[in-house]
Amino acid sequence: MALPFCIGTATSFVFRHHIAKNVHQASFLLFLGVALSVTAFPVLARILAEIKLLNSELGRLAMSSAIVNDMCAWILLALSIAVSETHASVLSSLWVLLAGVVFVLLCFYAVRPTMWWLMRRIPEGEGISDFHVCLILTGVMLSGIATDAIGIHAIFGAFVYGLVIPNGPLGVALIEKLEDFVTGLLLPLFFAISGLRTDVGKIQNSITVGLLILVFVLASVGKIMGTILIAAFYTMPFREGLALGFLMNTRGLVEMIILNIGRDKEVLDDESFAVLVLVSTLMTALVTPVVTAVHHPVRRLLGYKRRNLQRSKPDAELRMLVCVHTTRNVPSIISLLDLSNPTKRSPIFVYALHLVELTGRASNMLVVHNTAVKPHRRPSSKSSAAGSHAQNDHIFAAFESYEQHAGGVSIQTLTTVSPYSTMHEDVCLLAEDKHVTLIVLPFHKQQTVDGGMEPINPAIRTLNENILSSSPCSVGVLVDRGLSASASRLTATHHVALLFFGGPDDREALAFAWRMVENPVVSLTVVRFLPPDEQAAARDSRVITIVTDGSHERQLDDEYVNEFRVKNVGNDSVTYVEKVVGNSEETVTAIRNMESIHDLYIVGRGQGEAGGR
Repeated sequence: MALPFCIGTATSFVFRHHIAKNVHQASFLLFLGVALSVTAFPVLARILAEIKLLNSELGRLAMSSAIVNDMCAWILLALSIAVSETHASVLSSLWVLLAGVVFVLLCFYAVRPTMWWLMRRIPEGEGISDFHVCLILTGVMLSGIATDAIGIHAIFGAFVYGLVIPNGPLGVALIEKLEDFVTGLLLPLFFAISGLRTDVGKIQNSITVGLLILVFVLASVGKIMGTILIAAFYTMPFREGLALGFLMNTRGLVEMIILNIGRDKEVLDDESFAVLVLVSTLMTALVTPVVTAVHHPVRRLLGYKRRNLQRSKPDAELRMLVCVHTTRNVPSIISLLDLSNPTKRSPIFVYALHLVELTGRASNMLVVHNTAVKPHRRPSSKSSAAGSHAQNDHIFAAFESYEQHAGGVSIQTLTTVSPYSTMHEDVCLLAEDKHVTLIVLPFHKQQTVDGGMEPINPAIRTLNENILSSSPCSVGVLVDRGLSASASRLTATHHVALLFFGGPDDREALAFAWRMVENPVVSLTVVRFLPPDEQAAARDSRVITIVTDGSHERQLDDEYVNEFRVKNVGNDSVTYVEKVVGNSEETVTAIRNMESIHDLYIVGRGQGEAGGR
């Protein structure tokens, strides 16, 4: 922020006689420097959410930098307002600054403790009443009146008052009650008024317009170059540094607030105001396409696609991303986790992701839930998110209960809210960011009472297909046909069957089943299907095979299956069977004969598919 502020102020000072006509020059330079160096935090968050970078390393860095930038901008804005009075003396400006500091201290050391006291008085399990909300809104107006009387601006008081509102039930209640009203009415109204105040007809002096655009461009380039230099100092790639520089040039709400205050204080004339509004809008419009073209997060997946179960160490932690649509998916997934043999020696870290279709928001959202702190919330019938909150509570309560009673399992609960058309990008980016080895997806059909399967939502099938095609790791689709009911019989032996046809997917399935073998309540049956002409060659180790493109996969299958058999010699819970099948009818018949015996079937997606699925 310092570099564009200095460049903008210095350049404006050089051309002050051309661009600061009929206004107080010192105040104009200070206001212009703040306006050129600010980064709009709310607009940046929305842009990052739309281009799927909000939860990436670049997005987190941009958001952190924008927060610091925003805070410094508000401080400089208060200083600019204090010295903007053309007829005020030095003592008057000093009084405004001291009174502003006293107001901030009063809010943090008097108002904030009062709000904590108010939160403690609310009975456990109850929400914030409308009376308390009205009381807080009254405090917002009083803060604005106080700062306006001091001589700063009313919006500065409201901003500081919002900072002292503590997180928790109070903040959640205010968001639920005021978010739609503010974002749906007040915010568009503010931008509409700013647009109406932008009189393009006032832009007449081409020299002034050109110099203002030059100052704006120099300040923006200075911010980009400063960001690139800092990124290079911390060994960040050039493309990420360039993308971060453009993200830091995002203008929006804070920029419009500064420009409107400058116009109200008669620091900016109508011509300067109109030019800066238009240039800021153009700069913000360039951010999204430039960042999308410069930053390519897909390239980071190239070295990550080899992460699968076959290459994982036996005693290493298994990271799984399990996706849940409704509460009906939870029991079968918990049963699968239990069969996967989580132990202290080989633990399982689970990311439980609740997939929610985007319906009521304008941008995607990923929420990380903290199970240690549970805010008490009373669902309201007026809130459109009440049903989603209740379902979230049931889903995550089930996972938390399983984590407490099972050993060797750690669970982190998350929620993603996005349209089904792009939800696979959120899942894949999360899997990459968390170094997940296996993604588990619910099947797009559910079992009916008569034992059949009915589709839930056609979009879920498309979602599963998109994840299978773009996932950076192995993917498993869980078809629930009574797994949770069979797993509830704690004393019974759970029979698991692996259908091995050959190929990388089946080898990955065998690796997952191999992990289950160590569970004392699991009995594994590996059924390998062979064509009639390959059974003898598979049994005779003396046969020499010539490796070609067609036989390379079969050789890998033989090596991995033989390794599995050698390491499980004498294990009574493992049964290996070879079945010779000549056509698809014989294969279906052999599988149907196993239906009443086993509780879980594991099979690869298809022979010859690339990557474990």
